[in-house]
Formats: sequence, structure tokens, C-alpha cells
Amino acid sequence: MRKLLPLLSTNPHGGGRSALTCRFRCGDACFHEVPNTSDNEYVGDVIAGALSRRSALRAAAVVTVASAVGGAVTVGNAPEAAAAQPQKPVDGARGLRFAPVAPNTADQVTVPSGYEQNVVIRWGEPILRGAPAFDSENQTAKAQAGQFGYNNDFLSLLPLRHEPHRQVLVANHEYTDEVLMFRGYDPENPTREQVEIAWAAHGLGVVVVQEEHRTGKLTAVTRHRLNRRLTATSEFELTGPAAGSRLVRTSADPDGRTVLGTLNNCSGGTTPWGTTLHGEENINQYFANGSSATDKRYGVGTGASERKWERFDKRFDLKQEPNEVHRFGWVVELDPYDPESTPRKRTALGRFKHEAAQPRLTEDGRPVVYMGDDERFDYLYKFVSSKRMKKGSSRSAHEHNLTLLDEGTLYVARFTGDSPAGEVDGSGKLPSDGEFDGSGVWIPLATAGPDGAVSHVPGMTAEEVYVFTRLAGDKVGATKMDRPEDVEPSPRSGRVYVALTNNSKRGTTGNAPADEANPRNVNKHGHILELSEHWDDPSSDGFAWRLFLVAGDPTDPATYFAGFPKEKVSPISCPDNVAFDPHGNLWISTDGNQLGSHDGLFGVATRGERRGELKQFLTVPTGAETCGPLVQDRRVLVSVQHPGEVDGASVEKPASTWPDGPGKIVRPAVVSVWRKDGSDIGV
Repeated sequence: MRKLLPLLSTNPHGGGRSALTCRFRCGDACFHEVPNTSDNEYVGDVIAGALSRRSALRAAAVVTVASAVGGAVTVGNAPEAAAAQPQKPVDGARGLRFAPVAPNTADQVTVPSGYEQNVVIRWGEPILRGAPAFDSENQTAKAQAGQFGYNNDFLSLLPLRHEPHRQVLVANHEYTDEVLMFRGYDPENPTREQVEIAWAAHGLGVVVVQEEHRTGKLTAVTRHRLNRRLTATSEFELTGPAAGSRLVRTSADPDGRTVLGTLNNCSGGTTPWGTTLHGEENINQYFANGSSATDKRYGVGTGASERKWERFDKRFDLKQEPNEVHRFGWVVELDPYDPESTPRKRTALGRFKHEAAQPRLTEDGRPVVYMGDDERFDYLYKFVSSKRMKKGSSRSAHEHNLTLLDEGTLYVARFTGDSPAGEVDGSGKLPSDGEFDGSGVWIPLATAGPDGAVSHVPGMTAEEVYVFTRLAGDKVGATKMDRPEDVEPSPRSGRVYVALTNNSKRGTTGNAPADEANPRNVNKHGHILELSEHWDDPSSDGFAWRLFLVAGDPTDPATYFAGFPKEKVSPISCPDNVAFDPHGNLWISTDGNQLGSHDGLFGVATRGERRGELKQFLTVPTGAETCGPLVQDRRVLVSVQHPGEVDGASVEKPASTWPDGPGKIVRPAVVSVWRKDGSDIGV
């Protein structure tokens, strides 16, 4: 059996995250009280997994694949470390025919044998005309505003017509870690220049990339006309039912329709009409002096903020601008092809800690957007538009499609299981019926139309539902989930996959114990849920569900890989972002691995005899998280976020030397991986 690395069981932070990551990324959410104190059922009280006797029997006949320790590990700190020499063809599901990378703690991006990689773009590389080359010792806010931002997360690649072998790369820049950005940083006394650099390093980035014809290598095209940076001070438009509401008006914006900036953009989605969606997640941490009136269950602190931005702009001080926080926590829609356009915050999709927003279309062409609220014991949502997408590239079709996310109905999920709760003892033992599945309903919260919005929640107005969406979910009895993060519908099967990263509070004093969906007390490793909408209609109000994957050490009896033999899969912990490849396989990036290895990217088959076959494709450097996976025919793209973010690390005492080697400041970056022989990934 494979040998795992030592467990990180003593870490009090979420998953395997460092205290530094928790501090700058989510404002130490793990150390705060759980925001959801409603008496709704926990997901584990009603959700269960999907282990059927039929799938177990079928899995027994599956052909053996390479062991998870079969992949070669590249070593060293070179900017673009070469992979090991190619090995013989590897068996596996189509798209997953590579030798899995072994769990490791190498300070680099480690890829399978026969694959190569390059850094596409790093933090600070100039992308706009006039922007200077990156100089970590002499960085300015003006320079950063024209350079690639910090901590890239979600990625989208869009076609670029009339420019052969070029695509448009869109990236989120989730948050800044000032300790790793500025030499001698004093967290109690940041300077104005440091704060303004951080404002400029947040937000969104658009940069055209050039692909090498014979490989999957990508390089940034600097100063292209479409290149763009949107920061914490750029102008955004509030649209939809909450735009203009009394709850979003401020002294600087009495109309409640123009917001400066976007913050903590985590994952996102790409629309069928050629725009990108960006979820504002842990926005609470940027604001100071909150109160029960300004918070409404969103975790805003009552004292000073971590970054002290309120010292330099009163809008971050909720004593002075109590509504400013209500202008964040939305899904942002960006048109990457129009560098003059104003991005829109779509209030019809609700306000919470959005991890992502990935749409699919109904048969009649209406977009449906699935969304998770990344908090312990919060909810799963979807939005069903009332308008149909117009096909084609005409101006009228484009303008129409830019209104699709302003009108429709917002729903929250309630799950029902079919196994007695008393049969779950915390060990992961199956209940007596031998399988876990159930049904669910989508509960309407509010509907927005051309003449206004209507609330479906007793005691709440429509504008309250949209601005305080968590409270609306509480009132209608939505099912408490274990940190629902990325939610992606399969373009092949239509099934919807929900990544639930972890919940270490389960079974602890005062919190819900293990249950059907979470068969282990102190759920450190997370799981993935699979939904099937009734009649495969994404606009339906009901669904069936089952647990697709229970993460952790495969030798642990509590883990589950859709019935696939567990001795033939890679260990995985803390699933976060997910994406699909052209073959219908689900690719999973992790955040906070609790098995002692660095975080990584994994592919898993979702259909056929190899359903549940999971292989690790890469690992990321010390302290880093794997984000924004994007899998094309000939390349895999990932964001390497917060490398070197280890407790005690600083510019003076780096914990990582990635990507540029010793003596250089550690820099988040985007990495492209491809096969040496130029063939498609995993075939």
C-alpha cells in the first residue's frame, strides 16, 4: 500500500492551511463563531453518499491502473523544472492515461512523466502599455495597476478571432499577503503606498496569451489592446433588483449604482455568450467597525481590519459608511472583449461568499447559474434566468445577453436523505440499506422581473432577500452544507458536482455530529456531491443526489471513490475548485491538504466502468494552493496561489523560492502543462 506523508493533525486552521493563509485570505474565519446559528438541519442530517452494491461489484472487475506512487517527482527550484523522461503508455480512463504524481513536499510544480511546463505569467509582470518591469524593492501603486495582480485564482481562456494561436486569459486576483509582498512590513502600521499597492493588486486581470503551435506552452502578450486590470478602485456597476436600493446607497454614491472595486474574487465561470463571472468571497475581512446592523451574519469584525484600509479610505469604516459592505459579496460579470466596458455586479444572483458561478443552458436557452456559499454550514444556490440567450455575434445579441442575469428566480437547496440518522456512528460504516442517496428541492427566494422584484420569503422584502441572502436561506429552512465551494455542471451528462471542502467542526462540542453525508467526526478532508436535476432540466424545482467522492487516505474505511477500488486511486484531501475536461472527467484542485503532501490537481472519471478512478496530475510548491484549473485538449492550466505562505515566512525569511529560484521574491503565477510529444492530455 502507498506510503503517505506525516499527517498535519495539530493544525487548528482550516484543512492544512497555515495561520498566515487564514489571516490574509479569509480573516481567520476558522477562529470565529459559525455565522449560521439557525436551527435548520445540517446537510449531514439529511444528505448521504452514493455507494451502491451494484457499483461495488462492477468496480471489482476494473482493469488495474498505475499506482498513485508511479509518477515521477521533479526536484529543484528552477523556474521551469523539467519533467522526468517519458514512461510506457499508462492504462486508465481516456483523458487520465498518465502516471500519477506521488504525494510530495517539493518546492516546485511537479508534473507526470512525459509532461513539461512553463510559467505563463507572474505577479507583477507588465501587461498594460506604459507599465514598468516588476521591481519588488521599488514597487508603486501606479506600476501595480498596469501589472498582473497578486494571488491569481479563477482562470478562463477565451478564443481570439482573427489572431491565430492567441487566446484571451482572464484571471481573478483574490487577495494580497502583505507580509510576503513588502520588506519590513508592519501589520499595525501599513503605509499609504503599501495599501494602495494592495488595492491595485486585487481584482481582475485580462491578458492575451500566445500559444506555441507544437506544444501547450503559453506566453503572455504584453501591452495587447485587450489587456486590462480592474482593481479595488476601478468602477463597477450594480445591476438587477438590488441596484439603487436604500441598502446599497452611500455618501459617495447616493444612487446606489456605482461601486469602486471588486474584492476577494475566488473562482468563477465562463458564460456561453462569451463573458466571465467572478465570485466575491471573503469580503467581510476588509471592513472595520462592524455591528449587528451592518453584518447580518456575514462575519464582519467589530474592530480594526487586518489591513487597516479604513485609515486611508472611510468607505472601509462601517461606522462612517455602514452600507459599503453591502456593495460586495456579489457575482461580477466581465466582458473581456471590450476593454472600455464597465463590469457589472449582478444582484439577482444574491449576496453571500461566492466561491464560483458556472452557468448551463436550459433546452429553451435560459441560463442557470449554480453557486456555493463558502462557509461552514451555509447553503447551495442556483439562479434561473427568465430570458433566453440570443445566438450569434451581432451587437443586438450581445447587448441582450448582457441582461440575462438581471431577471429570473433565485433558489436555495433543501436535501432529504433516505437512511435513518441513528445508523451513522461516526466511523463511516454504511447504513443497513447499503447505499446513501436522496432527493432535494429548490426553494424560491425571490424573483426579479422587468417591473421589479418579488420576495418569496415571509417577513423579508425583495431587496432584503438579495442583500441578506443568507438570512433568507435561514428563514425557508435550507440545508446547512459543509463549505460548498465550486459547483460545476458536467457538459456531457448534465449532472452537477459540488465540492464541499471540509468542516473540522463536525462532531465537536456544540456542533452537529457525523451523519450520512459526513460519516467521520471532525471532517478534515471534505467530499464531492453529485446532483441530477429532475428530467435533466436545470430549471426544475427538484433533484436527486448522491455522494460521489469522500476524500482522505484511501486506506481509511470512511473514504469512498464512487465504488472504484480504493487501492488504485491517489490520496486526496480538501477538494476546492473543479472543472471538466473534453472527455467528461472531473478535475479537482485542493486547498489545505491534510495528508501531509502539498496541494495538487486530480482527475477523476465520472462515467463508465472506471467511474471513481482518481489520479493526481500535479502538485504545487511549498505553502501554495492549486486554483483555477482549466483542462483543454492539449494543455492544463493552473493558478499557483500564495506560494511560500507558511507561518513565520516573510520577504526576509522566504519559505519558498518558487518560481524564480533563490534570491528572488516568491511570486504567485499561472502555469501551463503539456505533453512532451505534443499529443492530447491523458490519451
